[in-house]
Amino acid sequence: MAIQEFDIDGMTCAGCAKTVERALSSVRGVEQATVNLALERAHVEGDASKEDLIAAVGRAGYAAWRREDIDPDERAAAVRAETRKTWLWLGLSAVLAIPFLLQMIFMVLGLHWMMPYWLEPLLAAPVVFGAGFRFHKGALHAIRSRSGTMDLLVSIGTGTAYLYSLWMVLVLGSHAEGHLYFEAAVVIVTLVLFGKQLEARAKAGASEAIRGLMALRPDTVRRETESGGEETVSIDDVAVGHILIVKAGERIPVDGRVVGGDSDVDESLVTGESVPVPKGKGDPVIGGAVNGDGLLRIEATAVGKDTTLSKITRLVERAQSGKAPVQKLVDRVSAVFVPVVLVIAVVTFAGWLIAGQELEQAIIAAVSVLVIACPCALGLASPTAIVAGTGAAARAGILIKDVDAMERAMGIDTVLFDKTGTLTRGKPALVSGGDDEEALRHAVILQRGSDHPLASAFRKAFAGNQDALPSPQSFRNHSGEGITGTVDGRSLGLGNRALMKRLSVAVSAADESRIQELEEGGSTVVLLAEDGKLRALFGLSDTPRDGARTVISRLKDRGLRLGMISGDSAAAANHVARLLGIDDVAAQVKPDRKAKTVRAYQQDGRRVAMVGDGINDAPALVQADLGIAMGTGAEIALDAAPVTLMRPDLDLVPGTLEICRRTVWKIRQNLFWAFIYNVIGLPLAAFGYLSPAIAGAAMAMSSVSVVTSSLLLRRWRP
Repeated sequence: MAIQEFDIDGMTCAGCAKTVERALSSVRGVEQATVNLALERAHVEGDASKEDLIAAVGRAGYAAWRREDIDPDERAAAVRAETRKTWLWLGLSAVLAIPFLLQMIFMVLGLHWMMPYWLEPLLAAPVVFGAGFRFHKGALHAIRSRSGTMDLLVSIGTGTAYLYSLWMVLVLGSHAEGHLYFEAAVVIVTLVLFGKQLEARAKAGASEAIRGLMALRPDTVRRETESGGEETVSIDDVAVGHILIVKAGERIPVDGRVVGGDSDVDESLVTGESVPVPKGKGDPVIGGAVNGDGLLRIEATAVGKDTTLSKITRLVERAQSGKAPVQKLVDRVSAVFVPVVLVIAVVTFAGWLIAGQELEQAIIAAVSVLVIACPCALGLASPTAIVAGTGAAARAGILIKDVDAMERAMGIDTVLFDKTGTLTRGKPALVSGGDDEEALRHAVILQRGSDHPLASAFRKAFAGNQDALPSPQSFRNHSGEGITGTVDGRSLGLGNRALMKRLSVAVSAADESRIQELEEGGSTVVLLAEDGKLRALFGLSDTPRDGARTVISRLKDRGLRLGMISGDSAAAANHVARLLGIDDVAAQVKPDRKAKTVRAYQQDGRRVAMVGDGINDAPALVQADLGIAMGTGAEIALDAAPVTLMRPDLDLVPGTLEICRRTVWKIRQNLFWAFIYNVIGLPLAAFGYLSPAIAGAAMAMSSVSVVTSSLLLRRWRP
C-alpha cells in the first residue's frame, strides 16, 4: 500500500480540512486520508494515482501538489507573492475602513457626523468583494461540495450586511443615513483577513522544527576525485561509497564514516546532544551535524531518503500530520457545526421579527451569529498543539512517531527498563577469564559477525589478528541462551547456564561458587563448553549510565512504579537494580518472555511504558502502552517503538512523559476555550448584545489566541 503526502492550498478552517479529506477518500483505491489544517498537508494511504487525488482536491475547490514535483524556489516565490498580495488587500481594507470606524466612534461619542449615503457603498465594495473575494469563492465551493466552512459563514454574513444596506440606499436614498451597516461588512472582512495573516504566521512558527531539519542539508558538497583532487557537486549526485571532504565549520552532508582526519562534531540540531562529539577514523557521522575545527574525509554510507536526517524529517512529519484521539470528536462536531449555526441564524432572524423588532435589527443579529461562530479555533486547537509539541520534542532529541502515543502517555503509571544498553552503557568489558587465550580465541570465532555488546567485549579483549580467524561451522543461535558451533573440529557452546543444561554440560561446585561470586559483583557470566565439558567461564562487567540513578529518583518522585527486565542472571540484575534504586526486577527473562512480562503488569491494571534498545526488546516495546527506544539501539527496536530517543540519555525518558502530557493538556485547554467561546458568543450574538464588527474581531482573535497558546510549547526543554 503506497503512502503519498500532499500540500494543500486554500484551507481556512476545520470544515475545509474535512471537505478535502472527504474528496480524497472518495477516490477509488484510497484506504485512508487525513488532512492536517495547521500544516496544510494531506496524508493518503492506498493505491490511487497522484493525478486522480490532485484532481479530486481541485474539484472540491482547493489546490494540491506533491513537494517533490514542485521546484522549492518557485514554490517559495509563489508563496511570497501570494503573501504580498494579501497584505496589499489588507492594507487597502484598513485604509477604507478608517472612515467607517471614525463614523462609529463619533456615534458612540454622541457626535453626528456621517459620510454621504452614496459614498458608503462605493468605499465598502472594494473591501467586501475585492479583499473578501477569497471568502465568497470559498463559500461557492462549500455550497457545491455540500460542506460547511468558515468562508460560508463570513460570505453570508458580510454579503447580507452589504446587500441589505445597498437595498436601503437604493430605496430610501438620503433617508437611509443612520440605518446602514456597510461598516459591519468592511470591519468584518478587514479583521478576519488580519486574523488569518496572524494565524498563518503563528502556524509557520509552530512547524519551524520541520523547516529547521530540512535546512540542515547543504545543497552542494566537495567530492574527492579518483586522482585525489576535489570537485564541487550537487548533493543529489552523491552515492554510497563516495569520499567527501568536510572542512571546519561546514555541515556534514550525508551519513558516513570517517576515513581520515579528526574533529569534534556538533550533533545538537539532529540528536539534541549539546556537547560536541569527538570523531576519528572509523567513527560514524550524521548528515546535518556541524564539523568542528578539523578537516574530515568521509565515506558516504547513506544518501537521499536513507539518511538519518531524512528519516527523522519523515517521522516528525508523519507525527505532525496525525490526529490525536480527541480530534475525532472535534471532526464530528465540525461536520455539523456550520449547518447548526445557519439554523441558529435563521431562528435568530425569525425570532426578532416575531418579537416585533424591525427588519434591520433582525438582520444584524443574524449576521452577528454567522460571523462569531467560526469553526477555525476548533479546527486549529489540536493540530497546532501537536505540531508545536512534537517540534519541541524533536529539537530535544525525542522523536514522537505516533500521535496516539501522546494520549497514552497521560495514563502511564509504570516504567520498565531493559538493563543492558539502556540502564547500562552497553559497553561491557571482560573482567575475568581473559587469561585463557585459546578459550578466548574460540569465543571470538563463535561470535564473528555479531554486533551484540558482549561479542564486542570479547573482541576488544582478544590480542590476536581477528581477520585471520576462521569462521565457525554448524553455527546455531539459541535465543536467550547462547550460541553453538564447531571450531577446529571441536564442538563448542558459548552462553549461560540454560545453554549448558541444553548441552548436558556439568558445572562443578567450585565453578558454581565462582559464578555466584562474579554475579553478586554485578558481572554477567558467560560459560564456554568444549566437547561436552566446561572449558572456561568469563565475567563481563557493564557500568550504569551517567545520571541513571538521578533519573530513576526523579521518576519515583512522580509517583511512578519502576521495574527492570533483564535476560541476565538474578544476581547480576539485582546488583544493577540496587545501585540505581529499582525495586521490581525480572531476571533471566528470555526475549520471547519480555512481552509477557509487560502484559502481566498490564493485567494487574498498570499502564506501562517500556524503555529498551535491542532486537529482543521489540515485542515488549509493541506490547507496552508506550514504547520508548534508545537511539543507539537496533533498527527493529526503533521501528517498533512510537517514541525514539535520538541519543542514549536517560534524562529524555522523563522528558518524553512530560512533553507528551503537556501537549495533550494543551490540546484539551485549547478545545475547552474554543468550545466555551462559541457557547458564550452565540447566545450573546443571537440576543443582540454583540454588533457584527465586534463579533468579527472576536472570531478573528479566537483563532489567533489558540495558535499562540500552542506556540508556548516551543519553549519546552527537557
